[in-house]
Amino acid sequence: MNDREVVKEVNYLEGKNLIIAVLAIICLAMIGYFVWVTDMLHSLPADKAVARALAYINNTMLKNSGVTAELAGKIEEDKNVYTLYKFKVKIGEREVPSYVYVTRNGKVMFPESSNIEAVTTTAPAKQPVVKANNPLLEAFIVSQCPYGLQMQRILNEVVKAEGSLANNIRIQYIGSVEAGKITAMHGDKEAQENLKQICIREEQKEKYYPYLVCYMKKGETASCLFTAGIDQIKLNLCLNDPNKGLKYAQADFNNADKYGVSGSPTLILNGAKANEFDFGGRTAQAVKDLLCAGFNQAPDFCSKALSAENAAVGFSETYSSSNGSNSSASCGN
Repeated sequence: MNDREVVKEVNYLEGKNLIIAVLAIICLAMIGYFVWVTDMLHSLPADKAVARALAYINNTMLKNSGVTAELAGKIEEDKNVYTLYKFKVKIGEREVPSYVYVTRNGKVMFPESSNIEAVTTTAPAKQPVVKANNPLLEAFIVSQCPYGLQMQRILNEVVKAEGSLANNIRIQYIGSVEAGKITAMHGDKEAQENLKQICIREEQKEKYYPYLVCYMKKGETASCLFTAGIDQIKLNLCLNDPNKGLKYAQADFNNADKYGVSGSPTLILNGAKANEFDFGGRTAQAVKDLLCAGFNQAPDFCSKALSAENAAVGFSETYSSSNGSNSSASCGN
């Protein structure tokens, strides 16, 4: 065999090997696609897939909260993604306005679905930030809302990193006082917990965040009162004296009404509504950046990096977890 024939043979073998490699890649891709499609199209009936999602919400996100999530209305098929079911839930007496999505095999659940084809290239305008020499970030929540707990968890992380910011942050509560009794969107258990937290905030300020740190884990009020060292005689006096507990609570509710707050969580910075998603979402870093934007002259702390992980939703032993969400979902409207 001469040199020219050798070159031809080598080129032939190289070409043959390339074709084999390409065919192998195509085959692997087809197998992978087939496995994925087979898994996704191994659909459960809609009611069973949704039942799995509701079980996860109740057993993980709302565990020990005293309230449960249930299906509100009918289950629908997502028109943009054929592998999803979508449905709405009711937590306690309130319906959550946004849809929850679950894959047809019941294995993956998430709070939002976005049609990226419908998204324009123009970014939404950020809300203007009102500045002050000594800014105040007010966070309106209810104590058994999974997303309210998420915001409390974030604010605790910010205060833990820089204790002086506790003076620039005030957690307030949503509800009403009717016929001398406090009410809340998720029922009496939540209303009574809101009142306890309000009394601790007002009369045992230094123990407010230690109590929250414990409560946000499992929602165990009695043990957390002990763990945080709460003076329970003082707390009971506050709870039973309408000129203390209910008066403090009514001040929160009046503020919520003044700002038009109805959803938990809602942030107010220096008297104007603020959006944590303008700064990155529901993370300690984003909320710290939002607060720092409210200073006329930002303190040195504002350059410090905090966690950029999405905070856990609902009760959780840790700051972030597998159910951490950067969704803008809230309880209420």
